[in-house]
Amino acid sequence: MQTEGPPLQQLLHRITATPPDFMAEPRIGNKGDVHTVAVVRDLLLAKGHEVDVAELSALAGRDVKADRNRLSIALLLTWLLADSALTIDRDRLQEVLTLLKDDSTRLAAYTNARQLFEDPERREELARLTLSKLGLRPAGETIAQAQDRFTSISSLERARLLAASQEAEARARAIREQLAKKAAEESANKWTRE
Repeated sequence: MQTEGPPLQQLLHRITATPPDFMAEPRIGNKGDVHTVAVVRDLLLAKGHEVDVAELSALAGRDVKADRNRLSIALLLTWLLADSALTIDRDRLQEVLTLLKDDSTRLAAYTNARQLFEDPERREELARLTLSKLGLRPAGETIAQAQDRFTSISSLERARLLAASQEAEARARAIREQLAKKAAEESANKWTRE
């Protein structure tokens, strides 16, 4: 987020203007219309990067139920990345591939492509996530403002915090149980000595 990118409003508008082809059913096996791998490869070629199809194999999808939403999110991200104001530098290519493969998978666990398109806060999350992967922040925002806002709206961050909170609670519970067990043992030892 070191570099200032395009205005956030421009990216939000682009998401709301997503053409029907990018919202169509992703091709999985012999079902669906849009070949996600081909769309992503075309985007990367248009941005100046030759990527081997094998490297994009995670975007092929194998199970309609499990992969439909993830691939729909990847298509929406591809449309957003195609914005002329966004460039994909060679040193950010792996981040973009992570966005399209891994982050789309994580997002799919908490939301769906339709919500990312329709809900204003989810649109903002998608735009800010994309900017962050490109090392950008919205125009007019400081690094701290951009990070704070992204953290506050990110469903991925909320899920991470929830998991950390649950883990901390489980550790605290285990410690309480150990202390209670130790206290019971000490009490039993005291009674046996008397």
